[in-house]
Amino acid sequence: MRTPTKALVSVVVAAGIAAGGLATAGTATAATTSTPEPAPAAVAVAAYNNLGLTRYQAYGVQCFLNTSPNVDLDVDGYLGKESWKAIQRWLNSQWRQNLVVDGVVGPATIKGLQYFLKHGGWKYTGALDGIAGPGTRAAFARFGQATLEQFCE
Repeated sequence: MRTPTKALVSVVVAAGIAAGGLATAGTATAATTSTPEPAPAAVAVAAYNNLGLTRYQAYGVQCFLNTSPNVDLDVDGYLGKESWKAIQRWLNSQWRQNLVVDGVVGPATIKGLQYFLKHGGWKYTGALDGIAGPGTRAAFARFGQATLEQFCE
């Protein structure tokens, strides 16, 4: 009786191994043949960032920047990469900031702008935190409006 039992156990073990192998193979196959998830949609990057300024206020900022030596911006009311590079250069030279001049409106640029708005008389009372919140935007708008009236014809 021992031989048939041993043979039966061997068959059951072999079937279990085969079934397990097939189950694993089926899972692996299913994983590789499943429908892939769609790639995330590309995020559109704005060509300009006026930080809440109206087009006319941004126009004023550009007129102001064009009074600086070595600045020759197209004055169109849109603060694009070249306008932000000019702002970064101006903040570096006139307000002793140490900004990378790359035209990117990141936290360091916002913090430099906040420093100017706070110490330049534009009634910015918020923190120098690099976040362009409502206080930063309002003070920048006051600056843009004043430069529009003073530097643009």
